[in-house]
Amino acid sequence: MHKTIAILIATALLAASTPAEAKTRVAEFKGSGNTTTAIFRVDSPWLLDWRLDGDYDQLVGLEITLVEARQSRHIGRVLYTKRRGNGVKMFHTAGLYQLRISSTLARWTVRIEQLTREEAELYAPK
Repeated sequence: MHKTIAILIATALLAASTPAEAKTRVAEFKGSGNTTTAIFRVDSPWLLDWRLDGDYDQLVGLEITLVEARQSRHIGRVLYTKRRGNGVKMFHTAGLYQLRISSTLARWTVRIEQLTREEAELYAPK
């Protein structure tokens, strides 16, 4: 009986001490051409996680522009690259947004991920 109680307590303590994965995927977009994404809603802070691939090393291109969705207001270009690769960009503004994505000879994936404030504090760009 005491052994069972000790195992239950140990299991509960282990579960409580394990950090929860708080990063939440809000949206994911994939493509190989030009598009304006569906509208997504995020709170602050959040990440734009991007990946660009293609059949050529240097002939690919990707440009991502952030648009405030309610009034279609151009916020600004958030990514421009002419090489395959990947990366993340953190934002500290909440809102209702869309992305305008333009690509050349490329396949791309963009994920929007909601962060907690604690995760944002640990984020260190390279």
